[in-house]
Amino acid sequence: MPRITHRVGALLLPLVLLTVAACSAGPSDRPAVAYRGAEQQVPSEPPAPKPAPTPPLGPTADDALSWRDCTERTSAELAAPVPPELTFSCSRLLTSLSPPNPSGGGTARISLLSVGTGSVPLVVVDGLRGETGTTLAARWALRLPPEVLSTFKIIGVDRRGLGRSEPVECAPPADRAAIVGFDPRADRREQIDRLLNSVRSASQECLLELSGRAQAYDTWRAASDLEELRIELGVPKLHAIGRGGGSRVLTTYSERYPDSVGRMVLDGAPDPSLDALRRTRQRAENAESTFDAFAAACAENAPCPLGPDPRRSLDELVERSRGAPLPGPGSPVTAGEIVRATLHGLADPSRWPRLVHALDKALHGDGGGIAEMIAPLVSGDTHGPAGLDSRMITRCNDTALRLPPQRSTEIAATWNDRYPLFGGVFAQQLIRCSLWPLPRQPVPAPSDPSLPPVPVIATAHDPFTPAEGTRSMASQLAAGVTITWQGSGHGAIGRSRCVTGNVSRFLVHGAVPAADTVCPA
Repeated sequence: MPRITHRVGALLLPLVLLTVAACSAGPSDRPAVAYRGAEQQVPSEPPAPKPAPTPPLGPTADDALSWRDCTERTSAELAAPVPPELTFSCSRLLTSLSPPNPSGGGTARISLLSVGTGSVPLVVVDGLRGETGTTLAARWALRLPPEVLSTFKIIGVDRRGLGRSEPVECAPPADRAAIVGFDPRADRREQIDRLLNSVRSASQECLLELSGRAQAYDTWRAASDLEELRIELGVPKLHAIGRGGGSRVLTTYSERYPDSVGRMVLDGAPDPSLDALRRTRQRAENAESTFDAFAAACAENAPCPLGPDPRRSLDELVERSRGAPLPGPGSPVTAGEIVRATLHGLADPSRWPRLVHALDKALHGDGGGIAEMIAPLVSGDTHGPAGLDSRMITRCNDTALRLPPQRSTEIAATWNDRYPLFGGVFAQQLIRCSLWPLPRQPVPAPSDPSLPPVPVIATAHDPFTPAEGTRSMASQLAAGVTITWQGSGHGAIGRSRCVTGNVSRFLVHGAVPAADTVCPA
């Protein structure tokens, strides 16, 4: 027996040595464990980084840009009274185009507008819809408190490819007109295929004309343009306001250049937690509620020219126009143009009387008012060429969603039933990207836990950045503070005195608004 015991011990010894050697062969990834008496002590996880404090305004700009007076031109474009003491200056920023194709190279010329007597730059970035950043900055200058204009030099930025920033114009006019005017209630495969034919032709022409630059128009590179602007302005931090899609430019900027983030405000923001399909469906739902707010406002000024039930009046107008387009200046006005003009008109309540007038004329057989409202998208205006091309290209470069024809047909049918006024046109926005190359660089969601406080403004009835999605954006920021305006339209700054006051105090004095502030309509 003793000999057996020794033999077992001899066999076990190499195994023990191998086990010890394996455990001591390299550093362990497990946390160190300490013992105090018989009690095991495991160190706690390190605390998460805290949000940074509100950044100081910092030094005045050491501006290297060349500015020229553009007051007369800007005043004419605003079509609104401009105080004589208010002047506007314009400039251009030369930035690296940096397309995904390394052989592309080249530069982008970004159009800028400044207003205000302050010495600290405050940058304004808009989305893809409606006014560009330069026009938005000029219009806000008429509505912001004097202390904002005396503290800041407000600088509006036209995103690359939009406005006067070398706007993209590449789609054949016939295809552009077909896409914008397409039947908003099309829900059969043969109908969707006709739309896809126009989309295919427009996409191929733009890819050929733009060559390697086609995918250089996106949110990722728009954020790079802001960093180059900050450097040219000679300031350590970028103070900025983003509206709608411009808010995604600012959150992308904060992810890429966290050390350069100053005081930032988001006036309506897309939900970063949703994919393109769910985000677009959310917009369709909110566009319906915004139209109801528009109809209620019309009824308050009784009698409403659109009748006792504006929704029914519009529904009947669209249905009639599907088979018999309205006469218009130059070409007939289609049902698709009527719905799209209405959708874009809902964005600004100050222009709702104009929308009522255009729809009233259409109900009486005259499409002239609708044609005037849709012209910036189809043929352009004094601000630049047709807006459809650049919006379609930038949107497709920002999303990876590519729908096959059968799925497109199913979505169009479902949304037309669920969102009867606007479901079809939102479904068609998704179809426009079906044949575009997949993006090279996705738009990042906010993730930096050390960013400073950011006021995020949600508008109850916003057809393009629904309040639900904006609040979701605020919850994902390190220190997002939600302000909810119970009004209507795209964006609240300059429209709500309560919102504008909270934003002004934050920007000028660094006073962070109370969490979950609610501003009445």
